[in-house]
Amino acid sequence: MKTTAGASPKVRASFANGRCVRGTYIPSDRADEITRSRSFTRPSRVLARFSENAGNPSILDAGDLALRGFSFRLGDTNHRSDVLTQSAPVHYARTLRQMLAFLKARIPGPDGRQDLEELEAFSAAYPETLHQADYITAHPQPPSFAGTTYWAVHAFPATNSKGETQFIKFKVVPVGSELALAEAEVRTQSANVLYDDLERRIATGDVRFSLMALLGRPDDPTLDVTMRWPDEDGREAVRLGTIVITGLEANAVCDSSVFNPATLAEGIGYPPDEIFAARRAAYAISLVQRR
Repeated sequence: MKTTAGASPKVRASFANGRCVRGTYIPSDRADEITRSRSFTRPSRVLARFSENAGNPSILDAGDLALRGFSFRLGDTNHRSDVLTQSAPVHYARTLRQMLAFLKARIPGPDGRQDLEELEAFSAAYPETLHQADYITAHPQPPSFAGTTYWAVHAFPATNSKGETQFIKFKVVPVGSELALAEAEVRTQSANVLYDDLERRIATGDVRFSLMALLGRPDDPTLDVTMRWPDEDGREAVRLGTIVITGLEANAVCDSSVFNPATLAEGIGYPPDEIFAARRAAYAISLVQRR
């Protein structure tokens, strides 16, 4: 990933450029119907980071087609959960072997350019690796982190207060953001437009999101993160709570640790797919390399 981006070993392999923020989490009265995890059923402070999916931190605001990220930490020291979400509901690879091939196909050659014929051949052989890009192309993103919808893409086994377990997907939905920007205003914004907009919104109020649990069904695919659940946008969802971003935090606070998907308080289990299993190890390795 770092070779593809031409990035330093001291930065994140993806979503390298971001903005650290803080806030609070307010659970809904239905959260314990879905999970008994205290990180989702109890109020807590929130540490979070908004970012864009570039492996090189010198690239700011990579455009409307750049994947966005929103990682957040809920709960206390003994009941902490890290949830990593992105602005598309699917990942770009189903298996580790496929992910590695996807990345290798995008490594620039000696002339600094990617081999377009190799990319086209790979995409034709593995069309599921285009699902993420196709979604972003078909769903233009708003000119604000605050108005973006985010997904955790994996299927998480959630156990509720009655001991019942079902698969859920996390979806983070913006609340009450006035996001329209005039075309002239967009043209006069700096290259740092998303981060400037975020800081302005926080300085003049707060930024709110509903944390939703999409409810799984017995026949839903749980091993393939390049696929959406059938009728995913129209199915039942339960609001777990509200994330309220109230202030900016020094980026060093987020950079000194890692939002690790393996950190989940009891009541939310590990997804069974191959990509999540790899992420559990990869994030810890990335943090060691950055230090």
